[in-house]
Amino acid sequence: MEKISLYHGSTKVIEKPVLGLGNPKNDYGLGFYCTENLELAKEWASTERSDGFANSYEIGFEGLNILYLNKAPYHILNWLSILLQNRTFVISQGLPSEAKAYLLDNFLPEYEHYDLIIGYRADDSYFSFANAFLNNTISLEQLRKAMFLGKLGEQVVLKSKEAFSRLVFKESIPVDSSLYYPKRQARDRQAREDFQNEKAVVSPADAIYMIDILRQKWTNEDPRLQ
Repeated sequence: MEKISLYHGSTKVIEKPVLGLGNPKNDYGLGFYCTENLELAKEWASTERSDGFANSYEIGFEGLNILYLNKAPYHILNWLSILLQNRTFVISQGLPSEAKAYLLDNFLPEYEHYDLIIGYRADDSYFSFANAFLNNTISLEQLRKAMFLGKLGEQVVLKSKEAFSRLVFKESIPVDSSLYYPKRQARDRQAREDFQNEKAVVSPADAIYMIDILRQKWTNEDPRLQ
């Protein structure tokens, strides 16, 4: 059975992750958040005042029930709906509040029963993208493009007892925060700058905005979402 290498950035060495621990307000709820990219894990391990560790693991995916959020039939509004349910957002009254309720009612997939979820990672900069979409100031296509700014890639989230049992610890790689925290900050800063440039681009007349999705009562199966 093929093994996949995963990395988890932390201020601690984590040889045996524990199911049920962690922050339930992360992107996809309670789970163990990893990446296949060692350099990203090193950035996530770094804080302004503390060095960290990129904890390395191997896991076999065979037989696991996996939700691939970045593949059909799922789309960007499914991802955003999960984010809205789990992360702490400051949502204004009026259109943003109505938009959040509509997205949760119509586009939130059943995701908690999966062993493992693979999808976009949302750093702090991504909340400005999501809020801009809810506030009707960027289009659906601009939101799609925003997901690739900063090159955060995908995250792999272990959600079940079965997934945790497959994880084999390999090593903890020390991370020098003086090297990797600036990289983390630079990546976030570049994503914000790229987003502002994208936001300044005038969208075509037929661009779709949140208000259009509400008025036209889009459903999860709308072909324009694929």
